[in-house]
Amino acid sequence: MPARPARIVAGALALSLAGCGGVLDPQGPVGAAEKLILFNALAIMLVIVVPTIAATLAFAWWFRASNSRALYRPYWAFSGTLELIVWAIPALVVIFLGGIAWFGSHALDPYRPLPGKAQPVEIEVVSLDWKWLFIYPQDGMAAVNQLVIPVGKAVHFRLTSSGVMNSFFVPQLGSQIYTMAGMTSQLSLQADRAGTYNGLSAQFSGEGFSGMRFEVRAVASDDYAAWIAGTKAAGPRLDQAAYADLAKPSKNVAPGTYREVEAGLFDSIVSASFSGLEHGVARSMERKP
Repeated sequence: MPARPARIVAGALALSLAGCGGVLDPQGPVGAAEKLILFNALAIMLVIVVPTIAATLAFAWWFRASNSRALYRPYWAFSGTLELIVWAIPALVVIFLGGIAWFGSHALDPYRPLPGKAQPVEIEVVSLDWKWLFIYPQDGMAAVNQLVIPVGKAVHFRLTSSGVMNSFFVPQLGSQIYTMAGMTSQLSLQADRAGTYNGLSAQFSGEGFSGMRFEVRAVASDDYAAWIAGTKAAGPRLDQAAYADLAKPSKNVAPGTYREVEAGLFDSIVSASFSGLEHGVARSMERKP
């Protein structure tokens, strides 16, 4: 293969692997549990896929025209044993897959807190057009398009949207979850290793959707405390007026921080979005004949 086409093929393979590499390289308990479910489901499906492929090749080879030992039975119509095998194997696969999905979905319920005695870090998430706002209510500060968390400690998220529905997703930590205006959802995650992980919106939300990415930095407890202290020492204040300006649609917003956040801002965002939805529904009902 010429050098240039070879490079193109290699690049395409690298991109395809990069798309799923985060999910297959978990760095926390939730991501690891999801990877286990994925591999268990794959193994169960391969139990039927691999023998089926092998049987197809074997039948094609055995019943070739040159094989005089193969029996030609044009009037064969039914076999109870064969019917039992044909229906029993798929039924068992469905039962096993259903069991994995059932137990896995309950074990990974986003509202279920992660095990541990330490109090989780509370973070409030607002998806905007087209950026992410992260409020740290325990410390009274906030960040845009950057999320810093301590290693080995559970993080409890409350999530909402300023308008259009989005989806919060950190592939290496696990559990994609939707954000919707006027509503709050919850999610618990944890990073077991220090590092920088990619976060994104997994729900198309308009013109600037491709820029709705953020970095998740998992750092040691001392570094986390230093980052909080440094953030609170400088920067603007996030109040209703500053939030109204931040909420205006903008693309590819650079990461930034706010040293102070107005108390109850997250709840007021949820309430305002809910009131806006109610007003929109009322107006749509008025337009009906």
